[in-house]
Amino acid sequence: MQDWAGYRQQLEKTLAGVAHVSPDILKGNEILSNAAPKPGTLDAKTRELIALAVAVTTRCDGCIAFHTEAARKAGATKEELIEALGVAIALNEGAALVYSARAIDAFDSLAG
Repeated sequence: MQDWAGYRQQLEKTLAGVAHVSPDILKGNEILSNAAPKPGTLDAKTRELIALAVAVTTRCDGCIAFHTEAARKAGATKEELIEALGVAIALNEGAALVYSARAIDAFDSLAG
C-alpha cells in the first residue's frame, strides 16, 4: 500500500525544486487551478470528489494524494468517495467501449 502522506510530502519538495528553477510552471498551474468557478456554484466537497474522479481517469497519483486529503477536509465520506469513483469507473468503461469501435473501424478501413 502506498504511503500517500509521505508521497504527497515528497511531491511537494520536488515541485518546490521545479518552482525554484522555473517558477512560471507552478504559477501557470496555480492560475489554471484557480480559474474554475469558486465554491458557491459547487461546494468544496463536490469539487474535490470530481477532482478525484478525474485523477483516477487520468491516472495521476499526485492528484489523488492532494485531492484525497482535500476531500476529507471538505467532509467527504468514504461512501461518497466510492460513489464518485464508481462514476469514473463507468466513464472509463464507456470510453473503452467507444474507442474499441474506433479500433474496429480502423481495422476494417485497412482491409484490402
